[in-house]
Amino acid sequence: MIIVDTALRARGAAGKPVQFGMYGAGFMGRGIANQVLNYTPGMRLAVICNRSVAAAIAAYEDFGAPRESIVEVRTPGELQDAMARGLFAVTADPAVPAAAEGVEALVEATGHVEYGARVTVLAIEHGKHMILMNAELDGTVGPLLKERAERAGVILTGCDGDQPGVQLNLLRFVESIGLTPRVAGNIKGLQDRYRNPTTQAGFAKQWGQTPHMVTSFADGTKISFEQAIVANATGMKVARRGMIGLEHRGHVDDLLAMYDLDELRALGGIVEYVVGALPSPGVYVFAEAHEKTQAHYLDYGKLGKGPLYSFYVPYHLTIFEVPLSVARVALFGDRVIAPRAGPVVDVVATAKIDLEAGAVLDGLGWYMTYGQCENYDVVRAQNLLPIGLAEGARLKRNVAKDQVLTYDDVELPAESLACRLRAEQDARFPAGAVDRVA
Repeated sequence: MIIVDTALRARGAAGKPVQFGMYGAGFMGRGIANQVLNYTPGMRLAVICNRSVAAAIAAYEDFGAPRESIVEVRTPGELQDAMARGLFAVTADPAVPAAAEGVEALVEATGHVEYGARVTVLAIEHGKHMILMNAELDGTVGPLLKERAERAGVILTGCDGDQPGVQLNLLRFVESIGLTPRVAGNIKGLQDRYRNPTTQAGFAKQWGQTPHMVTSFADGTKISFEQAIVANATGMKVARRGMIGLEHRGHVDDLLAMYDLDELRALGGIVEYVVGALPSPGVYVFAEAHEKTQAHYLDYGKLGKGPLYSFYVPYHLTIFEVPLSVARVALFGDRVIAPRAGPVVDVVATAKIDLEAGAVLDGLGWYMTYGQCENYDVVRAQNLLPIGLAEGARLKRNVAKDQVLTYDDVELPAESLACRLRAEQDARFPAGAVDRVA
């Protein structure tokens, strides 16, 4: 943070702010717009791409941009002209921000797998860095997209502010002081796999979010994607399908003795979550020292006698931290979180209700499926269906409630780019050919 804020101030003082574009003008996109327009010197949100141009205009105008300073653009050239004139641009065409010169990075803030796949491929093809607020896309085809980005000489990364990025920052700190992370955890307030948009409508209205999005938080799908991308970035695995998921109403420090250290070592560490613990809604890392001198000084620092030591961040601040991710990428070439190599953990589709043959599956956080983490080698061996591909798939047979779906259970939508990318990824990364931590 000290380096990033100083560098941004220098760009601002030089009259050369970091100019970036954003896909999405929903709940998260609006928050980012407010943060950059009003509180992030040295950075400029040059263009918002959204299917509804009116919503993109509102994301500027509601947070202080005069209406006359906002223009709709339809070509990369028009966007470049708007930037040169100091105007804010909006567009419905995803290719415009990707192709325009002078846009230093892009943010994907829709959380939709198929749309996210299309705009991320466009960004990579046009040589643009991409910062994902889209764990769902990353957890489905992130390893392939990261490899494509590297070949194109650009960066694909997740972001600060969401729990995965906060975990990776904490993991990097723990490793930097010479300890070995054994558990990377996410703290949840609620886990109920059978929540749906009807049950979550009131909560969604309270916070100005969509019911299906907050349902994905409640039914475990979102946290599964978040922990899957932490696993893919570190080589950690899950101890069992769905993760262990302890319930604990005290502090995360109390959990140190609740994991089997030999199992943690054998798996190369695990990704995990806990329901009800403090500090909420933060993250935690349990790490192991290597020898008695480290242990002695950790004890002196009031972290206890081991063998595991607790580190945590008591919050994650979503939109407040995303601009810092843009700066890390644009100014320092530093990824926040990205797959190390091939997939380690996947998120598989599981029936939320009894499903009948012929039904077309709805999307993430809706009525028909929820996601669970599973190790990639198991997913491949059992031909399990990634939930990121489930939307729009037609069931070939009945599937009982809580049964995990397989590719044999469905007919996938033929036009889906995400499905094509996933098939390419599976061919590129056979099960077992995964770089894991020691």
